[in-house]
Amino acid sequence: MVMSTNLLGHPAADACTRLVYHGAHDEVITARSMDWKTDVGTNLWVFPRGMKRSGEAGPNSVRWTSKYGSVIASGYDISTTDGMNEAGLVANVLWLVESSYPKYDGRTPGLSLAAWAQYVLDNFATVQEAVDALARQPFTIVTATVPGEGRLATLHLSLSDASGDSAIIEYIDGKQVIHHSRAYQVMTNSPTFEKQLALNEYWTQIGGTVMLPGTNRASDRFARAAFYVNAIPKTESPVDAIASVFSVIRNVSVPFGITTPDQPNISSTRWRTVADQKRKLYFFESALTPNVFWVDLKKLDFSEGTGKVMKLDLGPDQTHIYSGMANDRFVETRPFRFLGL
Repeated sequence: MVMSTNLLGHPAADACTRLVYHGAHDEVITARSMDWKTDVGTNLWVFPRGMKRSGEAGPNSVRWTSKYGSVIASGYDISTTDGMNEAGLVANVLWLVESSYPKYDGRTPGLSLAAWAQYVLDNFATVQEAVDALARQPFTIVTATVPGEGRLATLHLSLSDASGDSAIIEYIDGKQVIHHSRAYQVMTNSPTFEKQLALNEYWTQIGGTVMLPGTNRASDRFARAAFYVNAIPKTESPVDAIASVFSVIRNVSVPFGITTPDQPNISSTRWRTVADQKRKLYFFESALTPNVFWVDLKKLDFSEGTGKVMKLDLGPDQTHIYSGMANDRFVETRPFRFLGL
């Protein structure tokens, strides 16, 4: 059985935007939007250190024990779509229709696409560490069909850390391609990242104060995010910085209820996250509730042995309303199993 990269959506469901803000006093904030045609079944989870993991790709699945605790946003409670670990490393998976993964022969270590982001959050503190390890290709990405979908999903992975370093990992024509630079602050969807950079060069030459593209297409969202994330002030106030970053990710969100008939991969923004990698705060905002709430990673017990797996139930369409710091609203829960073979 092939595991469809559809864990996070399919060509008729997903778009997204991710951006990294470099602020004053080494402030680094990563934001992402989740654009999806239907409810993604997202909940927030706390995972401690010391968790025994399987790549869920059959008998030869890659196996590891988590070195870092993390807070993540799940997809259907079968995959990690987004999250930050206690070292300040952030991982986000977004749709990329051009993705093409190696054929899995079952003999080499395999990793379910559903666990790709979690593997990175569990094992690495910095982008450089992750890039060095992934460049050695310690596993083969394996895809699986999402319940009720039946199509292959195609995802790429973005990483950022507390120093502001960044990387984009894609699989093109069956080969892993790693783009690694602090300058790679934005990722959206199609085309491939290399082509997105070329397209954005055109808008950079025009200048964002003169004109910016305004549609909900991935390349237009890329251009707006790339301009605004560096145009907002590098304020001394971390609260103002969070507000500014939220304003940018909202600017590149797709209004709720909108879809594009001839481009069904463009769908409404359902939720947004903003990760303050210096203060270790993970903010969440649903498109269907009025409140922003957050999790303070510094106040969680990630210890091996005493740290517990906990879940914050966000409800259908993420409509359960929380406000302020939500650490005490998590409930101890058995961990979900990643979608696999």
